[in-house]
Amino acid sequence: MPDEIILFNRSWLFYPEQVDDSVPDSEFEPVTIPHTNKILPHHSFDDEEYKFISTYRKKFTLSKPLKGRKLFLDFDGAMIATTVTLNGHTFEEYKGGYTPFSFDITDCINEEGENSLVIHLDSRERKDIPPYGYVIDYMLFGGIYRDVKLRYVNPVYIKNIFVKTYDVLTDKPRVEVDVHIHNTTDIEQTLLLDSQIYPPNYSGDNPSDLVIEEITIEADSLLVHTVKLLGNKWDSDDSHLWTLENPQLFQFYATLIKDNHDVDTVLNTRFGFRTVEFRDDGFYLNGDLLHLFGLNRHQMFPYIGQAAPQRLQELDADIVKYELGCNIVRTSHYPQSTYFLDRCDEIGLLVFEEIPGWPHIGDKDWQAISIRDVKAMIERDWNHPSIIIWGVRINESFDNTEFYTETNRLAHELDPTRQTGGVRFWQHSEFLEDVYTFNDFSNSVEEPVQTPHLITEFNGHMFPTKTWDGEERYVEHAIRHAQIQSRQMGMGGVSGAIGWCAFDYNTHKEFGSGDRICYHGVMDIFRNHKWAGYFYKSQKSPDEEIVLQAATGWTMGDRSEGGNNPITVFSNCDDIEVYLGTALHGKFQPDDTNYPHLAHPPFTVPMEMMWGSAFDDLKIVGIYQGEAVAEQYFPINAHPRKLELSVAHDTISRNDNDMTWVWVKVTDEHNNIQRYANPIVSFSVDGPGELIGTNPFALIGGQAGLFIKGTGESGKVTITATAARLESASVEVWMG
Repeated sequence: MPDEIILFNRSWLFYPEQVDDSVPDSEFEPVTIPHTNKILPHHSFDDEEYKFISTYRKKFTLSKPLKGRKLFLDFDGAMIATTVTLNGHTFEEYKGGYTPFSFDITDCINEEGENSLVIHLDSRERKDIPPYGYVIDYMLFGGIYRDVKLRYVNPVYIKNIFVKTYDVLTDKPRVEVDVHIHNTTDIEQTLLLDSQIYPPNYSGDNPSDLVIEEITIEADSLLVHTVKLLGNKWDSDDSHLWTLENPQLFQFYATLIKDNHDVDTVLNTRFGFRTVEFRDDGFYLNGDLLHLFGLNRHQMFPYIGQAAPQRLQELDADIVKYELGCNIVRTSHYPQSTYFLDRCDEIGLLVFEEIPGWPHIGDKDWQAISIRDVKAMIERDWNHPSIIIWGVRINESFDNTEFYTETNRLAHELDPTRQTGGVRFWQHSEFLEDVYTFNDFSNSVEEPVQTPHLITEFNGHMFPTKTWDGEERYVEHAIRHAQIQSRQMGMGGVSGAIGWCAFDYNTHKEFGSGDRICYHGVMDIFRNHKWAGYFYKSQKSPDEEIVLQAATGWTMGDRSEGGNNPITVFSNCDDIEVYLGTALHGKFQPDDTNYPHLAHPPFTVPMEMMWGSAFDDLKIVGIYQGEAVAEQYFPINAHPRKLELSVAHDTISRNDNDMTWVWVKVTDEHNNIQRYANPIVSFSVDGPGELIGTNPFALIGGQAGLFIKGTGESGKVTITATAARLESASVEVWMG
């Protein structure tokens, strides 16, 4: 019987204290995984609120018999130290919140009757566990925030697979697959290994390649067997390549066979044919120079902390690529959800993934956990074609030759196909990695001292910006991103720049604003655009989407000394026409002087208007290939007129803790966000749905967000938003 993996997320009980069996189940709260140990406001809360030991319970019977198989309890992630007790047997505590871990529960399971599972989860800031030890610039929250699974395996089973590709730029690409096979029996085993590769969109035809080999595994041992396959059925052009525009994903399929019966099967091991290399003159994807243009991402969300389901994880990847126009994201500062990484594979978004930490290095035991994290990260994620580099240094830590020599050695031993980087904040750090990854906070671009050179952060804490900040700061925030991205693209030896950061995030009292948010994002914590976000979006090809956004509220008193000189317009149009009233103010071209290396430089529009002068409505028209393709209109008498309500998905699952965004904005009659409007908005739900978030909500920066989730029933859900003096708005979601 082949292996089986069963999602184990439902029917848990939760109690927000460490308790024993004397507390009855009736006093626990029913929950579904992923779960946060405390629902919080989006800001202005104390991190002590989630730092406690909690208790999870689950009573269950096996839905599938063991039939001689072994049984593992797998955790994709729990924050931050986990102690598991099953039927009275307590396993060793697992220390760490960002890497997966498993327990062999075969000997403790009751196959015939009920099983009692108890988890004590320590979500306090444990100084013995990375990234803790000193202060850190982000919150970790608490809870079993990623999936839990039951995994049945045979006595001889495939433990892991690493797919490596070679000669991918030829018409004969090769594949070598390291198949990790574990023999848990006390006798030598001889089996057949059936290995196959299936092309994208496989429809039942013969696989591209097939190898059947006899293998022998010694008793109680792990064998790494390398399967070699030649892709002799692929086209001779580049159609098989994993690219940013056409990320082709193949599948490797392995089956262990004994006595003509399948005893183990690995499905859906996806991989891509691509080459990635940082060289002294830049980064190369499939042999072509590609300038990296991206943002950092924290996996944090308002209200639910890190306990986001698959849909929200995938959506973040979509936002970074399609809304923000990036070609790379850095998973700062820890391995992130496999759902996020899977989506990066699917859409062609490059990834820099790194181990947990910021910037403290602990003692030898602490370092041992960090070295374990290197192994866990790479062995979990080595088949993702989107991942191009491993971060094997604690972010912004000081040099430690012995520690970082070992993290690099281990990374190269585990994965010889990728280079390593180690993020530091000064230019003359000891260079042990393959790529000099550098947080450049000069508000410029420093000349590289070491190459290959990749900027992994800029701006961020140097210029935090809120959605309701004054116009001068709001514009300057966007311009800084535009200027630095332009400079890095024109500087030899710089492979690219990953700005800090995509989304605002919650932080400790030692950092951020007084409401415990770092306002460093080009989008707010709800994934709504700031003007800096529109700069990134404007770098997309106009064939993909036309972008036109003026960075102005078109008022006379929001800038020092009054007026609107100049207006910055973020657009990928060829030209813009600017009208004051009905009169043409001028036709303008992209500002190549100040932004010479961008694909689509912002437009700089002079406006010689004095404080107290009469002024008229503003209209901006975007011109692409000689045609008017976009328009933005700013009336001088703009007022908050209406609410706009939207959802990220119009259909979600009624179960499994699925949820999606509900976004609300207050706009004028021309759909311009009114940033200084803060009406109290009330939300109501009609149908089998539940809102998660602040309700009613006093909007900030004219916009906000909540989540809608199912209640277990199917049907249409109507969400309505109302506020005094504004037109109400409604939106529908179907619970399927």
